[in-house]
Amino acid sequence: MLEEAFRVEGRVIEALPNGTFRAELANGHRLTAFVTGRTKKDFAGLQPGDKVKLQLTPYDLSVGRILVGTKEF
Repeated sequence: MLEEAFRVEGRVIEALPNGTFRAELANGHRLTAFVTGRTKKDFAGLQPGDKVKLQLTPYDLSVGRILVGTKEF
């Protein structure tokens, strides 16, 4: 399954509860992005406007996992 996942860049547009965010990709597609496990504390400071790198699977393009988040790459 991991071989089929791909990575994209996006921007956080809204912070949601429980370590989830609404993100928008460069092509205008919006999705729900989340962080997992121990990395939740690392991404606690993400705010709207921050850039993120996401991992998506072709099975569900409405949800992505945040891999990297920063003010600037």
